[in-house]
Amino acid sequence: MQLPARARLARSVSRGVAALSRATGRGDGSVIGGRIGMVIDPDLLAHLAARRQIALISGTNGKTTTTRLTAVAVGVLGPVASNSLGANLPTGHASALAKAGATAHAILEVDEHYLPHVLAATQPRVVALLNLTRDQLDRAKEVAMLARLWRDTLRGQPIHVVANADDPMVVWAASSTERVSWVAAGQRWFDDSWVCPECGGSIRRERRNGSVDWCCTTCALRRPTPHWTLHGNAVVDPRGMCHDVKLSLPGEINVANAAMALAVAAEFGVRPEDAVPRIAEITSVAGRYTIVERAGRAIRLFLAKNPAGWLEAFDMVDPAPILLVINARQPDGFDTSWLFDVDFAPLRGRPVLITGERAYDLGVRLKVNGVAFTHVPSFAEAVMATPPGRLEVIANYSAFQKIRVELDRAE
Repeated sequence: MQLPARARLARSVSRGVAALSRATGRGDGSVIGGRIGMVIDPDLLAHLAARRQIALISGTNGKTTTTRLTAVAVGVLGPVASNSLGANLPTGHASALAKAGATAHAILEVDEHYLPHVLAATQPRVVALLNLTRDQLDRAKEVAMLARLWRDTLRGQPIHVVANADDPMVVWAASSTERVSWVAAGQRWFDDSWVCPECGGSIRRERRNGSVDWCCTTCALRRPTPHWTLHGNAVVDPRGMCHDVKLSLPGEINVANAAMALAVAAEFGVRPEDAVPRIAEITSVAGRYTIVERAGRAIRLFLAKNPAGWLEAFDMVDPAPILLVINARQPDGFDTSWLFDVDFAPLRGRPVLITGERAYDLGVRLKVNGVAFTHVPSFAEAVMATPPGRLEVIANYSAFQKIRVELDRAE
């Protein structure tokens, strides 16, 4: 069935505006194209989503990486539309679908606050729920409120949910629907899920057989039996088959993201053994984990925007000099008090540099944590202040994007 005339015009304009944005160096076009297109046709996203098999990937952390891995896995079946650069609001979704043209499948990263709107517009086949933690405290909902939003959104929906069995907030949200594949994706950050979202009781955790079991002490909410589990760097599927996932991406968290991706792809009929070799080829995701050679330094970039994300970043970095960069702009949230929820102790004893617009806020936190550091005025000066070799960089969102631009300009 052909698109309505207004939708065809909106799609054409969206593509043109996005291409112009890229050609003039104003941006990648992943937002502006969709924004203009949806002015012409407010229902553009729904029109472009029709007749596609769609998966939505949502959560506080790991959305962009899991979306990329899932898109590559589902790519076994043919071309896949995806918002691979992380534009995860409806304008980004519309732009991605307009740019992709006719594809049978689409894998879309969705901001956790916008899941109800995007689900209604796209009518997905699968929704993946990764995790829920605190993020941008000055403007975001509390974690329990987001869990309630998800729970109410999913209730009664004829979709398949792939959900993290290790996050009590996610389990509670996903339990309002009947068709769920549970993935033992792990949870290293517990501080947002000590209280049961169902009854307000306390969550008790016990380590059993290499994983952390959990349950509410006053109601029936507990960790469900996972269908997909992890065994070191291997993913065990519901058939009991073990798949060795040799990722090029660092960290345990990315093995968990790969497990989520394989579980979603399986709902489209993709066998894990066919998808694993494809996801192993991914070396970077929207600039994350990218290694750039500059002035004899191998600079690797990590994005971390909240306490849970920083905890995972510390697990991924190599024992080399490390630069921490903090801004507080609109994309980051203006409240930097979350820095005091991060345990920076893993950085003790290694060369640490700090910069960014709110570097002094970070410096206070490091001093409290007993981490020695050196303040440098800029990213460029930080590069020259470290010896040749590896430099690990962890930055929050606007700082990360600024560094990417600086590195691109230096090419």
